[in-house]
Amino acid sequence: MPYGVPWVLLLLLALALNGCAANDLVAKRQAEAEAKIEHLIQGSAKREQRQNEFAAQLQARDEQAQAMQLQVKQLQESVRELQIQQDSAKARGASAVTPKIEVVNPVSTAKPGRESGPPADYLKAFGLYSANNCAAAVLSFEEFITANPGSEYAANALFWVGECHVAQSAFQKAKEAFSRLVGSYPSSPKAADAQLKLGYTLESMNEKERALEAFENLITLYPSSPAAVKARERLSAK
Repeated sequence: MPYGVPWVLLLLLALALNGCAANDLVAKRQAEAEAKIEHLIQGSAKREQRQNEFAAQLQARDEQAQAMQLQVKQLQESVRELQIQQDSAKARGASAVTPKIEVVNPVSTAKPGRESGPPADYLKAFGLYSANNCAAAVLSFEEFITANPGSEYAANALFWVGECHVAQSAFQKAKEAFSRLVGSYPSSPKAADAQLKLGYTLESMNEKERALEAFENLITLYPSSPAAVKARERLSAK
């Protein structure tokens, strides 16, 4: 063998070993890179899942806040109506303190078929409602309606039944009460307000299409009522 050949073989062997080591290093680094990419992908998926969960929570809280705002608005309207009724009662009381003059053969000025004032059992039920005793008020109002279905205060009683259910977040029962009022007493002064409250209640139940239909029916049936004005505002805000 010529001199120097063993050195050539050794050099070739060294180069081969270095090539294997380099391949191993590349493979190792490639595996590390792939592991990092997989880790980043998994982290991104987890972040996206957390973002979706957070968005769902925000939407649920927003819906709850809207429902609470609606209940507050309904209660505020009830308070305003109570204030109007109290002012009216005070005015009647003030007129009642005027000196009485006895008249021979007095002539009644009351209109035939109309009640001179709220019956005692109606006032009892309304007192329970005013005291926020909604469960007892509902029973008392329902007893009044059953005993006096033709009373001019029957529709009022049914309206307050619906309001009691709204205050207790029993929206299905509230919907039934307001629908019953509109169906049974369409000529009552409370019918337009009941139709408006029906729309509000359907919104609370997330029945948006039916709520819009209720507002549209209100405008059609009672176009000149104050409730129709509120219904138009509700529809324009959609």
